[in-house]
Amino acid sequence: MEKSGQSRQPGTLWIYNPWLDLIVGCGAWSLPLLVVSYLVLASSVRNWSTLFYVLAIFFNYPHYMATIYRAYHRAEDFEKYRIFTVHTTALVLITLVVSHFWVWLLPWIFTIYVTWSPWHYSGQNYGLFMMFARRAGATPDKRTRGALYGAFIVSYLVLFLGFHTGPSTDPLFVSIGIPAIVSRWEQIILLAAFAVLSVFGLSRLSRETGWRALFPSLTLFSSQFLWFLLPAAISVLKHFDIPQSRYSNGVLAVMHSAQYLWITSYYARREAVSGAEKTQRSWKPLAYFAVLVAGGIALFIPGPWLASRVFHYDLTTSFLLFGSLVNIHHFILDGAIWKLRDGRIASLLLNSREKVEKAITNAGGSVVSRMRWLAGDTPGARRLQVSAAVLLLVWGTVDQVHHYLSFRSDDMTSLRRAAALDAFDSQLQMRLARKEMENGNSYDAESAWRRAMQTSPSDPGPKQGLLKFLLEQKRFDEALSLTETSLKSSPTDPNLLVNHGILSLQFDHPDQALEDWKQALAIDPNQNLAHLYLAHELDREGKALEAAAQYRAFLEQISRPNAQKKPAPEFVIGIVLRMADCQMRSSQGDLALKSYQMAEKLAAQTRLPKLESVAAVNEAELQARAGKLDEALELYQKTLQLDASNGDDSASAMDWFAYGRFLDESGFPEKLAYACLLKAQAVAKTTSKSPLPESVIGTTSRLEKHLGPAAVSVRRNPEPLWQEAIQLRR
Repeated sequence: MEKSGQSRQPGTLWIYNPWLDLIVGCGAWSLPLLVVSYLVLASSVRNWSTLFYVLAIFFNYPHYMATIYRAYHRAEDFEKYRIFTVHTTALVLITLVVSHFWVWLLPWIFTIYVTWSPWHYSGQNYGLFMMFARRAGATPDKRTRGALYGAFIVSYLVLFLGFHTGPSTDPLFVSIGIPAIVSRWEQIILLAAFAVLSVFGLSRLSRETGWRALFPSLTLFSSQFLWFLLPAAISVLKHFDIPQSRYSNGVLAVMHSAQYLWITSYYARREAVSGAEKTQRSWKPLAYFAVLVAGGIALFIPGPWLASRVFHYDLTTSFLLFGSLVNIHHFILDGAIWKLRDGRIASLLLNSREKVEKAITNAGGSVVSRMRWLAGDTPGARRLQVSAAVLLLVWGTVDQVHHYLSFRSDDMTSLRRAAALDAFDSQLQMRLARKEMENGNSYDAESAWRRAMQTSPSDPGPKQGLLKFLLEQKRFDEALSLTETSLKSSPTDPNLLVNHGILSLQFDHPDQALEDWKQALAIDPNQNLAHLYLAHELDREGKALEAAAQYRAFLEQISRPNAQKKPAPEFVIGIVLRMADCQMRSSQGDLALKSYQMAEKLAAQTRLPKLESVAAVNEAELQARAGKLDEALELYQKTLQLDASNGDDSASAMDWFAYGRFLDESGFPEKLAYACLLKAQAVAKTTSKSPLPESVIGTTSRLEKHLGPAAVSVRRNPEPLWQEAIQLRR
């Protein structure tokens, strides 16, 4: 039986031509561009950020304007979608204004934006997938459509789980906090569901058209897989977090925008050509694209700049708010106006020529009657249109220059020029402050920090920067005043609480310091350093048991798989040794023994023999107290061997003394203990770093009396006894 797709006229499958349709429309360029994004981007973040910002003017911004053009260009469409073109737009505008006053809304708005973005991308991919399938002659039934749509939904859900697994590491993103183990298993189940739905839906679809006719649809399907499922699958296998911003910025956004412009330009051209007899206008692609570029700039750039220059609002924050809300408005509007079940859209996109004439009605060129003059062809309207377009292009160019200069953090001249264009940019001012400090301009650096803080009072970054600056300058009074003032407006900022605790301790207010650190941990349990500060102060106050608990909490946090910026091994080992010391002083001998063994193991693994020696000698002392003399003997001997290999005379003297005392107290031959004490004194003479305790003299004198004449023999030739002590076994 002849398949329905084979009866279609040649050439009707493609939109423009096979190469453009496959590369841009179907996303055949996804693999090479994603490889560039994931591998090359990290090597030059600033250059790639600048490139994507430039591309935004020609791809991202126009693609939003294309939706505006589609919804507002014809009076018929404007009225048809009035709930979205008027009421929803008004709601978004109100939210935009309100959010500039209530900045705490920004993380929620941004989270909605980046979570919705991949859903929006998936919806567009599915729509184009079905468009190509129907252009190929397929008429899928409800079950087939359900399976294929389910596959696209599943691919999004896998990514959604990746976004919202565990706590967020981005202050702008509010994670649901799905437990990692739950998320991983759910993702595995969804990956399996995707495979089943894909095989079922594609196999049924191919029965109608054949695989060859489905080539564009299959390319789109592979793009969906590359965009969402492959990164999510790798994250499941390799256990790394997916950066949420990767799906709302950068190469994926560019590919999606190019794809959107590709299909909307085709739709606009066919609409214009089909309605040419009524409008007396021909399709002008350059004019259409110019409108999209100018309109896209108008959507994103003037608002933040006016908010910054006129109202002294932070430019970066305003850009985030405008960008997020314009995107959300686009998602809502786009989901309403692009439906293949809409007869007019289907007639133009599915190439049903016999229905086109019936669908093209009232193809006007204005939004409402009051705007007809502005969109008209009169000389005055033309001059206004050209002037507005030129102004917007100049504005867009200035914005590009500002962005480029502000990201040149290693060039003072560029940063100052960017500040001259717009000084009300907290991120720029912080980069400028850091550069001024590098150049030794402390006064200018302080001014930049304060300007950043004034521009964005709710952002903790400038406060932290200025506080660090004041601490480095040893201006502790001002630093304490800054934290106290900041805490009045941000009483739950854990970083401020930690710093206020440090400064309170500096001014001899330990009770306030302890309270601050405990409160910081109650708000944010991930404040690792607060555990250390608490532990040090509790230990200083003689509260060894409580201090040990804080040290353990710190070590547990840094040992988690998702812990950020793990400290150096020698630092970690030092903390383990302090914890063990606290455990030993609080009568937790068993725990102290395990801690010393842990420190010894870590030091051996990281090749830190000095710390391994410290851990071993302390473990030896505990083993001796527990009556495990064989274990203690081996540990003391191991310690001495480590000291000898390190050439650490200071540690060696102390360890020979500890070993001699152990031999004396444990009933080993007195001449061996005496020889070890002589060795300790001989080594101590070569260094003045760690003098031996006074008790070594008394112990040596006592052993000399017990040994009598034998002590003289030992003094004359102690070397054989030292070797015997090193190899001693019970």
